[in-house]
Amino acid sequence: MAKAARALVIGGGIGGLTAAAALHRRGWAVTALERAPSLEPVGAAISLAPNALRALDTLGLGDEIRELAAWQGEGGLRTPGGRWLAKSDPEALAARFGGPLVLLTRTTLIDRLAALLPPGTVRTATPATLTDPGDAHRPAQVAVGGEELAADLVIGADGVNSRVRQTLFPAHQGAVYAGFTTWRLLIPVPGAHFASHETWGRGRIWGTHPLKDGRVYAYAAATAPAGQRAPDDEKVELLRRYGDWHDPIPAVLAAARPADVLRHDVHHIADPLPAFHSGRVALLGDAAHAMPPTLGQGGNQAVEDAVVLAHHGADLAAYTADRLPRTTAIARQAVRTARLNMAAGRTATAVRDTAVAALAKAAPALLPRSFDGIADWRPPYPSEEEDAGQR
Repeated sequence: MAKAARALVIGGGIGGLTAAAALHRRGWAVTALERAPSLEPVGAAISLAPNALRALDTLGLGDEIRELAAWQGEGGLRTPGGRWLAKSDPEALAARFGGPLVLLTRTTLIDRLAALLPPGTVRTATPATLTDPGDAHRPAQVAVGGEELAADLVIGADGVNSRVRQTLFPAHQGAVYAGFTTWRLLIPVPGAHFASHETWGRGRIWGTHPLKDGRVYAYAAATAPAGQRAPDDEKVELLRRYGDWHDPIPAVLAAARPADVLRHDVHHIADPLPAFHSGRVALLGDAAHAMPPTLGQGGNQAVEDAVVLAHHGADLAAYTADRLPRTTAIARQAVRTARLNMAAGRTATAVRDTAVAALAKAAPALLPRSFDGIADWRPPYPSEEEDAGQR
């Protein structure tokens, strides 16, 4: 029996674990190397659109995630005073894109992905360094502690500040500051009853969404200098910025403790990489195409990357050809959306709000079209269910 090809995944986040699971299903011997002491993810929750759910279907995981997640219900876009600019229609969205938009904790998704892998596949507290990308005639090499590991394929899934990317493309500028910072909360809010919403202010946004387990996921973003932090604590900073916005925002802030608030500056890859691979090494997710979170597609695109990479296997040129044009276009759209919803000028925000409200009233079907070509994506090979139906 031929020896299984070996893959090393550097990074144990959503993209890395999806890639490990997808390669394992295709017969690869996979080891995932995570430098953190556990698989506890950075962030709080993640929204999965139909495109990512279809990718998870290829792992036999899509239906389980749909069951565990909260399906996005009625809600929409509001002003800080509470006026609705646009209402969402989840049934129309699901009909248009072939499935729902769902929300779940990142921990839940990480746990379910890790459960697809054999025991011992994931090694935590294991920093790894790419020392040689390899080529057609020799394997790639990764330094782990005091040993060198050889692999037929190495996947750099090590995030926005990827060291693997820096090794492959040392002349590239890497990720740059997007001009705004974000906060995230995942907490119980007793007595809270509300529709999901995103609220756009002047240079500030807020979103609140209920989860299936009864907790509330809230996020905020605001233009700010890179590296700036609250002089006291981040809960107080949120109260200063959002405390007088519409319900349920004050109730969410009242229920939060300072330790519940996560804050991260947003960085993105403004100048696309020349390729997503070099030698026997491929990049995926934020390591390849970090984008602003304004379309909610960062994690979704990492999941897509992973199943497409497993589909192409060692043909990394085909992987780049599949993924670089698509992710570049989506990243640019996310930047344009950030300019819109983070607009700070009084006139600019008034024009924006008027235009969104008018469009929502006159032609509500046009609003979901911004996800055409994104949420309707399908994997390059069938899911387990589709495959079974064809046999």
